[in-house]
Amino acid sequence: MPASQARSRARDRNNVLNRAEFLSLNQPLKGNQEGRSSGRKQSGQAGAAAAQNGSAKERRQSQQLPEEDCMQLNPSFKGIAFNSLLAIDICMSKRLGVCANRASSWGGARSMISLLGITGHGIPWIAGTLICLVKSSTLAGQEVLMNLLLALLLDIVVVAGLQKLAKRKGPYDVTPGLLDYLTMDTYAFPAGHASRVAMLSKFFLNHLVLAIPLRILLVLWALCVGFSRVMIGRHHITDVLSGFLFGYLQFRLVELIWMSSNTCQMLISIW
Repeated sequence: MPASQARSRARDRNNVLNRAEFLSLNQPLKGNQEGRSSGRKQSGQAGAAAAQNGSAKERRQSQQLPEEDCMQLNPSFKGIAFNSLLAIDICMSKRLGVCANRASSWGGARSMISLLGITGHGIPWIAGTLICLVKSSTLAGQEVLMNLLLALLLDIVVVAGLQKLAKRKGPYDVTPGLLDYLTMDTYAFPAGHASRVAMLSKFFLNHLVLAIPLRILLVLWALCVGFSRVMIGRHHITDVLSGFLFGYLQFRLVELIWMSSNTCQMLISIW
């Protein structure tokens, strides 16, 4: 045993790695490993904190952005249907705007189509109603004309108010005319000409005795005037259809607040 112990000790002395200067190579440094592990932990915590701060900033920025700038990844069915119908309306209105300018396919007929639209303008109808009211000598005629004047003024106020609220532009960049500015008919929705001709045609059909051909011509005139506004590029199809609807509602309102003959005579005497 002593001999074997002596041989092992001699072997250890002869081993170069057992010297004091090489002991650090055989034993790992605990301090370095702890420092590295703590450094990794700190770097991981710092990265997680940075990621959390970044996500929090993105959430705050997304909350601050207006709704129209945010992408809606899951739009509702109503929103998809509404946008699809709006796109179809714009596309069809642009296709039907054949007289929008001189370079259009029917550009040569623009003057005639515009003249047809003037027949449904508010200013000529108000002026003609006033002239007929001055020349009328019967109580029944004055009653009808006074209520017609009320309906025309109501149409201008309602259409101007709705257009100011909607502020919808037409399918083409068409500058409104002087008569349009006088009646505040500068936007597209609803179509003022369409609402006026619908109200007038319904008014005349109810309060005037007309033959069947004249009644048919009156309805055709209202339809032609309404859709002539689409042909010259001032309104969309839905603007004209909504104008027809509002015109009918205005007629129903005038019927509800119909002024009697005595009221009309009092107003005429004040005037």
